Amino acid sequence: MEDIKQNVSANIAELRILRGMTQTELAEKLSYSDKAVSKWERGESIPDITVLCKIASIFEVSLDYLVEKEHPVKPVTEEKELTRMEKLSVRPQYNPTLNHYLIMGISIFSVLLLATIIFVSVNIVMDNPKLDWLSFIYAVPASIIIWLVFNSIWFNPRLNFIIVSFLIWSVLAVIYFTLLAFNYSVILIFSLGIPAQIIVYMWSRISYNPNKK
Repeated sequence: MEDIKQNVSANIAELRILRGMTQTELAEKLSYSDKAVSKWERGESIPDITVLCKIASIFEVSLDYLVEKEHPVKPVTEEKELTRMEKLSVRPQYNPTLNHYLIMGISIFSVLLLATIIFVSVNIVMDNPKLDWLSFIYAVPASIIIWLVFNSIWFNPRLNFIIVSFLIWSVLAVIYFTLLAFNYSVILIFSLGIPAQIIVYMWSRISYNPNKK
């Protein structure tokens, strides 16, 4: 029994070091204290069978591996694990730069600038324009579309659900204010946004596996 305890303590310490993991990190994965992990590695105590199974699962070894002194097959190291993950084409973390934000901002404000130019031009050409303000209304969904495109390319696509939601309600607002400009008040137009919002929500909940071909 003493030999098994020493084997387990040595194997846990070796596997933890190979993975570049601290005692605290291992303890958190096991929902134990780092003091308990320290005692296991010093051979002062031995984890119960349930904890040993969890440790074997974390380090991707068999339960026999933890109690054996000699190991003909070496465990997967941190470097090999990274190579395997790269082969699975793990999606990289989003790391947008300041230039990305600036380019998106320039594009959005260009739409607002165009709306302002149209507004000013209409007021110069016409004495008493009535629909000039619509240029700013139309600029809202156009700006949101630009936001959606850049977010899909450079930022976090998970936010597309929120952006598309803004787009739906802004388009409905454009339709409403356009009809209102011609003396048609159709407030019920916004009721279309409810089923549309539900569809977008269900679409956002569809799981996507980047590794599936």
